[in-house]
Amino acid sequence: MGNTLFAIGEALIDFIPAQTGCAFEEVTAFSPKSGGAPANVCGAFTTLGGSSKFITQLGDDPFGRKIAGDLARAGIDTSLVSFTDKANTALAFVSLENDGNRTFSFYRKPSADMLFSAEQVKEEWFEDAYALHFCSVSLGDFPMKDAHKKAIAYARQKGAMISFDPNLRFPLWNDKKALHDTVNEFIPMADIVKISDEELGFITGENDIKSALPKLFTGNVKLVIYTCGSEGAYAFTKNAQAFAESEKVKAVDTTGAGDGFIGSFLYALKALSVTAEGLCDLDNAQLERCIAFSNKFCGESVKHQGAIDSYRKIDFV
Repeated sequence: MGNTLFAIGEALIDFIPAQTGCAFEEVTAFSPKSGGAPANVCGAFTTLGGSSKFITQLGDDPFGRKIAGDLARAGIDTSLVSFTDKANTALAFVSLENDGNRTFSFYRKPSADMLFSAEQVKEEWFEDAYALHFCSVSLGDFPMKDAHKKAIAYARQKGAMISFDPNLRFPLWNDKKALHDTVNEFIPMADIVKISDEELGFITGENDIKSALPKLFTGNVKLVIYTCGSEGAYAFTKNAQAFAESEKVKAVDTTGAGDGFIGSFLYALKALSVTAEGLCDLDNAQLERCIAFSNKFCGESVKHQGAIDSYRKIDFV
């Protein structure tokens, strides 16, 4: 069993607004925070004491250099981060509601991560891989999609578990059918699929998780995590299931909460020495323990602004 969590995909600057509960055009100042879902997952895993490596491409610009520096300072191995002068680093401007929920405005046409190609992915990278995590943001019709496929194949050859959080971002897709089809193309490639209550209907055509499970347990999928925001989360294998309530907290910023959940969940699995094949053997109590741990991590993270920055302020572990 390897020791390192790998993640592949986008890294970007989240511009967090100084004001909450107002229209985007009324915001007078933003604070730049390094983020991007796969990078955030590495950040959560590393915050808890794990080892992580992030695979992406950044623009050869001040934002790209800021991200690389911030990730390195967070303890994430950035040796697999490349730079290009062919496109800029991705940006996302965030609008926050009073309850901490957010909407995004992306600047990514194209961004440097989208141009990362399969030819840049090397088999030897994954010798110590415990897991490889990815999302759907970088699975559009551009080179990064094939880079994902190659990374998944190499990681699986090395015995790593594959984790997929669709993390749907509709504004980044001109064609919703293409998004739907792409997500369902990649689900069977994963051992773990994390899906939220807001995503379930779009991805599976079902609004009830029990009805959706037969569609999600396809291909290599062995564990389905179903998150319901402040209501809690479920985990299902074909032989066990569990639920744990979320702690009731005052949310300041939910940016990166879902990423923190799956990053801490993967850390909990590694702490139990669970391998990809061993996911099938998890019992109800183990699943509940992992969910409760991740719910606690999320609950602490949303008390602070940003994603990786918020994880580093958590002191319960």
